[in-house]
Amino acid sequence: MNKIDRRSFIGKGAAGLAGLTLLGAGGTLAAASGIVSENVFLHDQSISAGAVMDRVILGQTGLTVPRVALGTGSIGGNQQSNQTRLGKENFKKVARHAWDRGIRFFDMADSYGSHPYVREVLKEIPREETTLLTKIWTTDTGWQKSGDVALTLDRFRQETGSDYFDIVLMHCLVRPGYRTEKKLFIEGLTRAKEKGIIKAVGVSCHNWEAMKEAVDDPWVDVILARINPFGVHMDNTPEEVSALLALAQRSGKGVIAMKIFGNGDKTTETDRETSITYALKKGNIHCMTLGMESIAQVDDAVERVMRIARS
Repeated sequence: MNKIDRRSFIGKGAAGLAGLTLLGAGGTLAAASGIVSENVFLHDQSISAGAVMDRVILGQTGLTVPRVALGTGSIGGNQQSNQTRLGKENFKKVARHAWDRGIRFFDMADSYGSHPYVREVLKEIPREETTLLTKIWTTDTGWQKSGDVALTLDRFRQETGSDYFDIVLMHCLVRPGYRTEKKLFIEGLTRAKEKGIIKAVGVSCHNWEAMKEAVDDPWVDVILARINPFGVHMDNTPEEVSALLALAQRSGKGVIAMKIFGNGDKTTETDRETSITYALKKGNIHCMTLGMESIAQVDDAVERVMRIARS
């Protein structure tokens, strides 16, 4: 069986459900292609088909957000992802359905190329009822020179059609010492926050020491952290990460989960149920980001998450 990336749990096209993703009961992986059939979305009858995603208070950020964000970075990089590969019209159909079911929270990033896709959705929904999170890459790339935060944020605003962002994170921190190494970004994001362009700032962590630094950092409002009960593709053991995120919560930080299924390594029905239950019940998180690529996946995500959250 082909290995499935954590940001593309099902694979591609309308059958894909990625990253921190949820599947319905009874699904199996297609051995040849690494794609999960739409038959996987045979809903458990105990899950309410009319469920709508609830909202949670995101630490002391002042934000109240849906418990699940629509991730836009499945197999993302070089300004593209599975979500952008759907095309704008298909993406908009999925995103509008997600919004109607209470997932009024978009998790974007410059490296995903998803800003213009969300812009199309924002033409049809109230911006003030929608949470926008994006991430800024902090090293030179083919599409950005690092350090010029004001110009980059201006580009983000043009690409999304939004004058402001609810959350902006420094993307994919892989080592400690970011307070010094990323000083220009911290200063630039702070100025943008003071101007009202950003409501909350923070970091996306891919390193244990960087996460520890973020928990102790008063500048950080929000931490995006990898967590699953299996310790797969994480920054430490589940117990250590959960304990650290509890400290983050106690210090008032908003905690958003990613990589619940361990980079796609843990994908059986039992694993999926165990993973979501762990995240919601023991992970010390406020919410999570799920890379959904079809209406069926949105429905399953809303119903499964709400069933577990209310249990």
